[in-house]
Amino acid sequence: MKKHLICSVAEDSIASELEIEEGDYLLAINDKEITDIFDYHYLTEDEYLEVLIEKADGEEWLLEVEKDADEDLGLGFGKSLMDSYKSCHNKCVFCFIDQNPPGMRETIYFKDDDTRLSFLQGNYVTLTNLLEKDINRIIEYKLAPINISVHTTNPDLRCEMLHNRFAGRLKTYMDMLYEAEIPMNAQIVLCKGINDGKELEKTISDLLSYAPVIQSLSVVPVGLTKFREGLHKLEPFDSEDAKKVIEIIHHYQNKAMEKYNYHFVHASDEWYINAGYEIPDEDNYDGYIQLENGVGMTRLFLNEISDSVSIYLKDNKPSDKKLTVSTISGVLAYPVFCRGMDIIKNALPHVNINVYKIINNFFGEKITVTGLLTGGDIINQLKDKELGDALLIPSNTLKADEDIFLDDVTLSALQNALQVPVIIVQSEGMDFLEKILEI
Repeated sequence: MKKHLICSVAEDSIASELEIEEGDYLLAINDKEITDIFDYHYLTEDEYLEVLIEKADGEEWLLEVEKDADEDLGLGFGKSLMDSYKSCHNKCVFCFIDQNPPGMRETIYFKDDDTRLSFLQGNYVTLTNLLEKDINRIIEYKLAPINISVHTTNPDLRCEMLHNRFAGRLKTYMDMLYEAEIPMNAQIVLCKGINDGKELEKTISDLLSYAPVIQSLSVVPVGLTKFREGLHKLEPFDSEDAKKVIEIIHHYQNKAMEKYNYHFVHASDEWYINAGYEIPDEDNYDGYIQLENGVGMTRLFLNEISDSVSIYLKDNKPSDKKLTVSTISGVLAYPVFCRGMDIIKNALPHVNINVYKIINNFFGEKITVTGLLTGGDIINQLKDKELGDALLIPSNTLKADEDIFLDDVTLSALQNALQVPVIIVQSEGMDFLEKILEI
């Protein structure tokens, strides 16, 4: 029987009253073994429970619990999943992790394809790690939404792209989720000459048949680093390619709007920028469901800055005190970033903002997004620049839970190297303005 170490017991909780202690083990609930956190939450929804605990000395306690349906036991476990993460068994032709340079920290190279993280953290997963019983559990527990890396609905092509003979099962699983009305989001990583063109049209058309249970579909271009030796040959998309992709997406957006009154499929911002097109208006993004995939992030950023400036000027007058700050951007977003900072500078004439474009030498110049900039590249390209009173660094360049960049340069090391106060800003217009005003 699988045992789960109890790492904490909430004060004044049911578990505390039952004298369950840190260091005890949870063995079962209602005579059912617990695989992970989803089993735990599902089983503890009952109003009557029989909880089997193993004490530190090995003695087993069977405890009867009567509680409200939404009342928590108050137990905390060491792992968020109460289980180890499932690694990815695919060898996708476009995998970004395979393109990382050697010598980085071990966690950078871990490929997760754990469907449970889709519900906990919003990760996109291929479903190739699942069996039919796993899909049935998702349906029974009503876990949603599930975010699926589709890439193509052509079974043979999907097996080829993922290098996994089980990848063609996708439609069977999606049919089960659709019939159970489990909300889904989907993404396509587009690879030139592989799943674009007619294949892209077929994939979008096939997925549209799952609307509105599929809430959104994003199409993002493959990211290519300079570390692709020995990997499948892939070419970057050019401006004309981007225009063709956008044309296909707009065609299916029109079909979706006519039938379902939402756009369904979205191009990531990179396509519009590379095509030289204006980013669509906010109404086109159906509530920004796929911001993490770079869908609508640019439009939201510009709108937030404009709104924030307008709100500020209603109640405040610009200061007379001169201020110079600097910020950075990857190559892709640089023109947009400059537009956003110009909005602030035009509204607040005392503020001068230097926007510096950082070339990604670490991963290679084909990687142009801000979120993949490294501390070393930022230091090397800013060390002789005029930075003013502070340097604003977008938070998406840092690891989520640490002040460290992808190349293991720490935030304090960057600050020491550049000899300027460094301020972390969220990728939100309001936060940019507030941080500048605080300085």
